[in-house]
Amino acid sequence: MDKYAVFGHPIKHSKSPMIHQAFARQYGELISYEAILAPLDGFKESIDAFFAAGGKGANVTLPFKEEAFSLADKLTERAKLAGAVNTLKRIDAGLLLGDNTDGAGLVADLLRQGAQLENAKILLLGAGGAARGCIFPLIQAGVSSIEIANRTQSKAQTLAQAFSQYGDVIGCGLDNISNADFSIVINSTSSSVSGDTPNIDPVHIQACVLAYDMFYSDQQTSFLDWVATYNSSAKLLDGLGMLIGQAAEAYYVWRDKHPDVTQVIHEFKQGSI
Repeated sequence: MDKYAVFGHPIKHSKSPMIHQAFARQYGELISYEAILAPLDGFKESIDAFFAAGGKGANVTLPFKEEAFSLADKLTERAKLAGAVNTLKRIDAGLLLGDNTDGAGLVADLLRQGAQLENAKILLLGAGGAARGCIFPLIQAGVSSIEIANRTQSKAQTLAQAFSQYGDVIGCGLDNISNADFSIVINSTSSSVSGDTPNIDPVHIQACVLAYDMFYSDQQTSFLDWVATYNSSAKLLDGLGMLIGQAAEAYYVWRDKHPDVTQVIHEFKQGSI
């Protein structure tokens, strides 16, 4: 039986084992998939032991994505641009391929939800790893511009500069966002984890047709609640579809098969996985 796992710290909360088993059931396949708590100072050793024991592929979550990037023998282009790896695959000669499927998961979910990405003006809140992994896939999807707004303006500007050769990407502070009419606003910050909201002027979300929070919850997130207060017509989406979408992309990297994400989202919401 092919062995897979997700590595993180903490990891008990991970839905990945259930999601990937749901994918496997779609194809009548039997796989082993476990959640492994890697020591903060022992990620490499955990990964080495897993693949030495016959592991075929692994997902990587916080706080190890940058370390996984360093461990990979080969990197996909999107992983290089993201500067982080969330998917590892054993390839020829025992080498590890590193990939990043987060951005693909986001774009696939946006398109599945009917978002118009072609020529869209995007406001991206936050300049951390979650944001970085999504910029190039959004550019590839045809957006016209991305404005990265971050509490530390210099971090947003540095991130924007890294992608400026690929499209119209600029960085700014939360208090000096341009007056562009953004059609899509994406929250990549962790504000909703603590029930907070990004400290920006509501005027910047009043024209958007879609607001997306990468965080997901059983209840509507604090960010989406805040958007709804100032823009009652915006479509509100949390990150569940992105979570399952990036997992589906990883399944494809490992097994060359595209699972039905919509079916698994439905199962998830029904509580059957």
